Amino acid sequence: MKILFIGNSFTARNDVPGMIEQLAVAGGATLQHQLIYAGGASLRMHWNKGEAQKAIASGKYDYVVLQEQSTLPVKNASRMHENVRLFDEIIRAAGSKTALYMTWARQHAHETHRAITDAYNSIGREIGATVVPVGVAWEKFLAKHDRPVLHDKDKSHPTPAGSYLAACVFYRVLFGKKPAWAPEALDAKGAKLLQAAASAAPTAATREKQ
Repeated sequence: MKILFIGNSFTARNDVPGMIEQLAVAGGATLQHQLIYAGGASLRMHWNKGEAQKAIASGKYDYVVLQEQSTLPVKNASRMHENVRLFDEIIRAAGSKTALYMTWARQHAHETHRAITDAYNSIGREIGATVVPVGVAWEKFLAKHDRPVLHDKDKSHPTPAGSYLAACVFYRVLFGKKPAWAPEALDAKGAKLLQAAASAAPTAATREKQ
């Protein structure tokens, strides 16, 4: 499988694409990936820069993963949807599929979880994209556990455990398998809890674009 990730530090922190690759290898598959990111970037910033469009057109990717700036789905879901539509059109033209990286609420703002989830699921249904419900897995995990810690000290970015949970959800959605790898720094009990949380997260329904 070949995947292009477009996003910001929520994707780049702790190398989420690399973790997904490790999970794939452990499961007997292979993954080639490229990451285009900038700290705090929105999808519109990537669009205006132009690098992502060139990569999409020439890369022959199976999936292009779009990760929006973390608060935009709450502040302006319509703008987020416009950004996703722009990319989805050229992703389809290149023969690739769109996947949406649903992120999570900040530690001090759990009430925004629903808005983030709704923003990703609604545009996912509209364009027939694959929604990777990382934010749902985070919210369900945090409702039951306080360890391993998912939010970093800034209460926004992921710890290595938070990134691992994200990677496990990606692996489950894109490869359809249970994780068989975990970082050495993560204890076995914590890894099993995170793997179970990834397996329990519902996969958002999608439909083909009409």
